[in-house]
Amino acid sequence: MNLRSDTRQNLQMKLDFRTEAKGEAPKPGPEATESLRAASEPESPARTDRLMEVVCEQGNLKEAVRRVKANKGSAGVDGITVDQLTDYLKQHWPAIGAQLLEGTYQPRPVRRVEIPKPDGGVRKLGIPTVLDRFVQQAVMQVLQRQWDPTFSNHSYGFRPQRSAQQAVARAQQNISDGFRWVVDLDLEKFFDRVNHDKLMGQIAKRVEDKRLLKLIRAFLNAGVMENGLVSPSVEGTPQGGPLSPLLSNLVLDELDRELERRGHRFARYADDCNIYVRSEQAGRRVMESITRFITEQLKLKVNEKKSAVARPQQRKFLGFSFTDGPELRRAIAPKALDRFKDRIREITCRAKGVRIESTIKELARYLVGWRGYFGFCETPEVLVYLTGWVRLRLRCALWRQWKTARRRRAALIELGVRPVLASNTAGSGRGPWYLSRSKAVSVGLSNAYFKSLGLPSLSRRLLA
Repeated sequence: MNLRSDTRQNLQMKLDFRTEAKGEAPKPGPEATESLRAASEPESPARTDRLMEVVCEQGNLKEAVRRVKANKGSAGVDGITVDQLTDYLKQHWPAIGAQLLEGTYQPRPVRRVEIPKPDGGVRKLGIPTVLDRFVQQAVMQVLQRQWDPTFSNHSYGFRPQRSAQQAVARAQQNISDGFRWVVDLDLEKFFDRVNHDKLMGQIAKRVEDKRLLKLIRAFLNAGVMENGLVSPSVEGTPQGGPLSPLLSNLVLDELDRELERRGHRFARYADDCNIYVRSEQAGRRVMESITRFITEQLKLKVNEKKSAVARPQQRKFLGFSFTDGPELRRAIAPKALDRFKDRIREITCRAKGVRIESTIKELARYLVGWRGYFGFCETPEVLVYLTGWVRLRLRCALWRQWKTARRRRAALIELGVRPVLASNTAGSGRGPWYLSRSKAVSVGLSNAYFKSLGLPSLSRRLLA
C-alpha cells in the first residue's frame, strides 16, 4: 500500500471536516465509487480486498460523524465527548486515516457500565471512545450495505427499513395462518458469549481486506476498563458500539439459514427468536433440535428458564402479546404496561417541588417515544385508559403541590371551578388519588388544560 498516493485525500478530508456542511454529503470519488459498487456485490468476494478505501471515503466519513453526533452518548475512557469529535478530527484525521489505511489503528478499551434490566439483573454495556465509535460507524455503514441484502427476510433487528413492529406483524401472520404454538428461544447472555474465532471466520468469508479484518479483530479484543482496571475481552461483542449489532446479525444469520432450510415459520429480532409450529409436540421436537444446533454449531447457550414451548398468548414478543378469542389482535404485554406505569410514577413523584410545565415536558418526551413504539397495538382502549391514567397522576401531583385547603380552594377557583364546589373539595379529608377523580379537580384540571400545556395523548382517537 503506497501511502503517498493517499496524502492528498487525507488532507482534503481534513478540509472537509473543517467546513462541515449541512445537508447532503459529498459524492464519492471515481475510485471509491468503483470500490463501493464492487463491495455491494456479495457474490464477488474477490472484490472485497480494498474495503478500507471505501471506509475512508469522504462521504462515508461525514455520514459517520453525523450519525455519531446524532446518537449522542457518554464519553469513553479518554474523556472526549461527542461535541468535541469534529474539532478532534480536524486536527488528527490525517494521522488517523493513515493508520486505518496502513492497518495499524489501535482502538482504546471500552468503558464498562451496568444498567438495570426491566425484569431484574443488569445488562453490561461497553462504551467505546467517541473516536472508536466514529471508526466503527464508518466500517458498519460499508459492511451493512454489502451484507444486509444477503440476510434472511425473517430477520428484523438493526437493519435498514426494518423494525420490531414488522417482526411482531410477521409473528401475528404466522399465528393467523394456523401455527398456534410458539417455540420462544432466549439466548443466554448472547452478546457476551460470541466466539471471536468463529465470528472472524464468518467475516473472512465475506471480506478479503486484511486491514479491515485486523481492525475488526482489534475492536473485539480491545478490552474492558472497569474501576480503573483493564481486562482482556476473549469472547463477546460488547453492547454499546455501532458495529456490534451488525456482527450479531452475522452470527445469527447461520441460525436463520438453518431454520429456513428446515422450512420453519419464524421471526427474529436480534437475539429474540420465535418459531411457530402447529402443535405442542412439534414445538418440543423443534426446541430440542434447535437448542442442540445453537449449542454445537453456534457455540452459544439457550437460557432454558426463559425459553418455552407455549401458546403465543402466554408469551411476549418485543413488548407485545396477542389476544385470545376468534379475533387475533396485537396487545401490549403486561410487563410493558407495568414498566410504563413505573416510569410515569417516577416522573410525577418528582413533581412535588417542580413547575408543572417542567414535569409535563419530561412526560411528553417519554410519551411520544412510547407511543411511537406501542401505538402499533390493536387495543386502542388500552391507550385511552393509559392517557386518562397519566392525567390522574398529574392531578394528584398538583393537589399535593397546593398543600393547604386555602391554596387548593384558591387554585380551583382560579381554574374556573365554582366557589362552593371548590370549597367543598378543598376541605375534603379524602386522599389525592380519590380527589383526582372529583368533579372540581376534573373541571379545573381538565383534559384541555393539560393539552394546552403540551401533554400528548397516547391514543389516535384522542388526537383528533
